[in-house]
Amino acid sequence: MNSRVLSGLTWLLFAAWIPVAGAQEPVVLPAEMVGEPFEYTVKSGDSLTSIGARFGVEQTVLARTNDIKYSAILHPGQLLQIDNRHIVPERLEEGILINLPQRMLYYFQAGKLELHYPVGLGRPSWPTPAGRFKVVDLQENKTWHVPNSIQEEMRREGKVVLTQVPPGPDNPLGKHWLGLSIPGIGIHGTIAPASVYHFQSHGCIRSHPDDIAALFQRVTKGEPGKIIYTPVLLARLEDGRIFLEVNRDIYKKGIEPITIVESSAQAQGISNMLNWDKVKNVIRLKEGLAREVGLPVPVSNGDVK
Repeated sequence: MNSRVLSGLTWLLFAAWIPVAGAQEPVVLPAEMVGEPFEYTVKSGDSLTSIGARFGVEQTVLARTNDIKYSAILHPGQLLQIDNRHIVPERLEEGILINLPQRMLYYFQAGKLELHYPVGLGRPSWPTPAGRFKVVDLQENKTWHVPNSIQEEMRREGKVVLTQVPPGPDNPLGKHWLGLSIPGIGIHGTIAPASVYHFQSHGCIRSHPDDIAALFQRVTKGEPGKIIYTPVLLARLEDGRIFLEVNRDIYKKGIEPITIVESSAQAQGISNMLNWDKVKNVIRLKEGLAREVGLPVPVSNGDVK
């Protein structure tokens, strides 16, 4: 995949992490920020939806950033400004971390972040469950055995009821499948890449074909992982800059972003370093991207940056 998505720019920082509002006091953990601002050249067949899905940015944000209409038709060679920075909510020693509100997957080996990319997740009426898991199955070109619940949905919607779909261009699982110990849930490819970075699935985790292929080559059976629900992250970089990322509370957990930011800032001792007008704007927009919210940082010659 594009190196900006896989590796991007990575900074060491500290981030306050809270899985669910009210679940615990803020804990300051070592974390990272990934992604970068860059310029993208539109290719034939691109749309704001497909570009946003590839890089982990809402298409509405892409439209606003580039001062174009959400429904704009893009043209090959057109230049778009993209900023896909995300705060990594925590660091694992080994395995897969998925943050549901972020729609981001992170893969760690020996404590190092090796891969990261956007994913598609369960619709609000069919949410992807949070919790710890292990990888229990690795298959290429898996036949999709349609669950009874999805067969019933097909029946209700007047569609042809399928019991199984063989490998091929019509199989929604794509080429690679990682089965998880969470019943009925897997990480898999997709025949509809533009659906990535959306909440449209029946609970499974959709990946761009290139991304899941890279992950499939690294993961082994028994590898651990966890799925978390962390919509709000506040992070201070080593150079003093402070970033806030606010994602939508898509599964309606009752998250109050301002409360989390206030608690996180207090835990890190940075309450008086924040531009609270910027904080409120990031909360209002809920763009799902890391935005700088700190006051200007003094440098050695007395200037600020």
